[in-house]
Amino acid sequence: MSVQRLLSVGIDIGTTTTQLIFSRLTLENQASSFSVPQISITGKEVVFQSPVHFTPLLDARHIDAQAVRELVRQDYAAAGVAPAEVETGAVIITGETARKDNADAVLSMLAGLAGDFVVATAGPALESILAGKGAGCAELSRNRHRAVLNLDIGGGTTNMALFADGQVVDTGCLNVGGRLLRYNAAHEIDYLSPVLAPFCALQLGQRVGEEDLQPVAQLLAQVLEQALGLREQSSLPQFITDKNIALPGDFPLLCFSGGVADTLRGDLPWDSFGDLGVLLGREIRKSRLFEQTVVPAQQTIRATVIGAGSHSTELSGSTIFYRNMTFPLKNLPVIALTRAEEALSPALLSDKIMQKLARHPDEQVVLALRGESCTDFSALQRLGEGIAQGLRSQTALLIAARADIGKALGQTVACRLPETPLVALDGVPLDEGSYLDIGNPVAGGQALPVVIKTLILS
Repeated sequence: MSVQRLLSVGIDIGTTTTQLIFSRLTLENQASSFSVPQISITGKEVVFQSPVHFTPLLDARHIDAQAVRELVRQDYAAAGVAPAEVETGAVIITGETARKDNADAVLSMLAGLAGDFVVATAGPALESILAGKGAGCAELSRNRHRAVLNLDIGGGTTNMALFADGQVVDTGCLNVGGRLLRYNAAHEIDYLSPVLAPFCALQLGQRVGEEDLQPVAQLLAQVLEQALGLREQSSLPQFITDKNIALPGDFPLLCFSGGVADTLRGDLPWDSFGDLGVLLGREIRKSRLFEQTVVPAQQTIRATVIGAGSHSTELSGSTIFYRNMTFPLKNLPVIALTRAEEALSPALLSDKIMQKLARHPDEQVVLALRGESCTDFSALQRLGEGIAQGLRSQTALLIAARADIGKALGQTVACRLPETPLVALDGVPLDEGSYLDIGNPVAGGQALPVVIKTLILS
């Protein structure tokens, strides 16, 4: 096939900053002329970067949605891009900003402005992965043959992602960031995060100096040490958002991204940004973290937005099947079969699928499976029969397999439910509890762009 290019956008609305990038993703068929097509993303080029904007807030609990929308509109205009031109990408709302009362409304507003297949996503696992990929850690782990742990330290959270051989091994997230405490031009505290408040005696309105804030920054650096097993875990549990990260026996290479990573050189005045960022960077630089092997990030403050624009989209396999389906499809909850369930008889498998569907009443779902046991025609027929029976109540059939059986499985199910719209993907690893977005067909209809999401704000 001829080379095809997709225009992708990444928008990151963080605790401290809001940024946007546009990227060109290059798609090529890497298979030989007589092989099954293998459509891959072979190139990722950033073609526009917005300025780094401070995230506009109305107050401590509300994002200024109109101001955010206007920033994004201006960036689209500066890039000369219309929303209809954007074919994939992600809007990510991160850190403490994701906990604002109107965060979901902001995401909905931007999803409509940014383009048809731009997806509004959130969740610490996804943020961690995108930041780590944007910082270059996936590539670094592959090239160095060493595990690499990225710590993306922003205004409200530290997103951690562990990579080995180019793949994500684990993620974690901590309530550690530079803007958990903020002060005005008179050095009077005007914001103190509820996460941090129990650990310091400082009060709103109190006038503070460097000597008052240094112990707070030191505490946050020690929490990072605790998370990585470099210090006894005393205060760590109170700072974990969803879960801590599990490290391998051999300590990984460390990489730092996010806004605080830009302060690690330690030559900025302590009150440069009206928050803890500079002091936190100094304490990290003095901590046990820097007694380990630290490698530079390809991106620091822009890591998450680069990840959202260039690394959020994946492609399905090329042996897929779809009919009578209108794309794009968004926010599809995933139910997943285990290996043992895939091996059940058609009747028992049907019952198991219907039990899983009951968790999502009146919702269109994606059925995820491995498909590795379909080694012959009869096994494929048994699996297809059970799936068709189990999904017969759905208005459309959406199936995603890890193994390359999408076309064969799709045809098997289609002949049993001939009137029902259907899409069967392969090469897409999905877990229970995740969500999936599917874009318009690409590469002459041979592949579908997908975004796998760990959590949808709603």
